[in-house]
Amino acid sequence: GINDGDTFFDINQFPQEIDVLFERSISYSRGLYISRIFEAHGIPVVNSSLVAERCGDKYVTSQILSKSGIPTPRVIMAFDAESALQAIEAMGYPCVLKPVVGSWGRLLAKVENRSMAESLIEHKATLGVNHQVFYIQEYINKPDRDIRAFVIGDECICAIYRSSENWITNTARGGIATNCPVTDEIAELCKRAAGAVGGGLLALDLFETENGLTINEINHTMEFRNSITTTGVNIPQKMIEYVLQNVRQKA
Repeated sequence: GINDGDTFFDINQFPQEIDVLFERSISYSRGLYISRIFEAHGIPVVNSSLVAERCGDKYVTSQILSKSGIPTPRVIMAFDAESALQAIEAMGYPCVLKPVVGSWGRLLAKVENRSMAESLIEHKATLGVNHQVFYIQEYINKPDRDIRAFVIGDECICAIYRSSENWITNTARGGIATNCPVTDEIAELCKRAAGAVGGGLLALDLFETENGLTINEINHTMEFRNSITTTGVNIPQKMIEYVLQNVRQKA
C-alpha cells in the first residue's frame, strides 16, 4: 500500500510494476492528484480521477445529477457575502450551507433565519479562499434518517438507513446504522446516478421525500465500517473483486 502522507512521486520517472491503483485516500486533493499521476503513466485507477472530480466537488455532482434528470435538491451558487445572503433569501428558510468539498458532515449548517445567515456568511468569509464559494442547498424535510446505498459496477449491492435525532445523519456524527432493503426504486435510481458520474465503487446518499427518493451526494471513496454487519454483505470483498476484474479487463 501507499501512504499518501509519506511518499512522493517524480512525475517523469514512474515504476511500471504497478498493475492498478485502488485509491482510498481520505484526502480529496491528495487522492485526486495521485490518481492523475498514475493515470498519466497508463496505470488504471479505481475510482478514476474523473469520477473523483465529479463526486468530490458538491457543485459538480449536483450539476451532473440535475442535467441528467436525476432527482436532487435544488442548489444556488454564490461567490461573495452579499450575493450569498441574497441567494439564501431566494432559497428560503431553512436551507443548508455546505463547503463544496468536504465529508463526514463537517462544516454543514442549517440556516434557520436571516440573522443566522449573516453570522454564518461572516464566519465563512474569515476561513480562507476555499470558503469563498457558497453552496446553498434546499433543505429536505425528511424522516429522522437517510439512506446510504452502495453501488459496485452496475449493481446496488446493499443499503443502510442512517438514523439520528439531529438533522445530520452521518454515522461519523453519531447516526445509527440499520439495514435498508434494496428496493427496485433504490436500485434503479442509484445505478442511474452512479452511471451519470462515471460509475465504479460508489456510495450514494438518498433522502426519502413525499415525492419519492432524491440523491443528495455521491461518495467516491466510500466508507463501510458500520455497514458490513448491518447488511450482512462483505463490502470490501466485493470491492476487491471489482478492482481485480477491472485489471483483467485492461490487461
